[in-house]
Amino acid sequence: MSNQNRLAKGIALIDAANAEDPNQETDGGKSWPKELLYSQRMSEMLERYAPEADEAIRLAARAQHVQRWKSARSDFPEGRQGYLQWRTGLYKFHAETAGRLLAEAGYDDDVVERVKQAVGKRALKVNKDTQLLEDVTDLVFIEHYMLAFAHKHPEYDEAKWLDIIRKTWKKMSPRAQQFALSGSIRLPEPLLPLVQKAVADH
Repeated sequence: MSNQNRLAKGIALIDAANAEDPNQETDGGKSWPKELLYSQRMSEMLERYAPEADEAIRLAARAQHVQRWKSARSDFPEGRQGYLQWRTGLYKFHAETAGRLLAEAGYDDDVVERVKQAVGKRALKVNKDTQLLEDVTDLVFIEHYMLAFAHKHPEYDEAKWLDIIRKTWKKMSPRAQQFALSGSIRLPEPLLPLVQKAVADH
């Protein structure tokens, strides 16, 4: 099988898995399975941010949230400890699911392991695949999801928002930070003063 055919098969398997999402989100007047839309936004952002990215990263971006609804936050205890347990379990679930789908697509162990490392968020700041995927994740969050997140949390004050933005910013590489401020992504206009204030001294 050619690399192009194998990539198409891998993406098709990931998309089919995400198309099962019972949660819907509207974009451009059309209703989408939530994680299918998210995965397409990840691929689109990767193409804008790092068009030179290789096959493994293209697959990792598509599989970043693969079947996320199957591991719900509500399945874990309330509070920070429960949240951390959920996140850790989620990374492992995404990595294992992506690995299984890519093995089915015919990928060898090296590519599968690279995707699992990146999707599993292993060795951030050290593993360049993990860092690139984190950059794309944060850029997608800022452009597509930060404003909706703000609407869900009207109780957050300015200090809380500055903390959230700074934590997101800190996870990004200098390249991604520059990309975000260069006009290459759509910053959420109502939050723009907060974003500028949060990153001014970072």
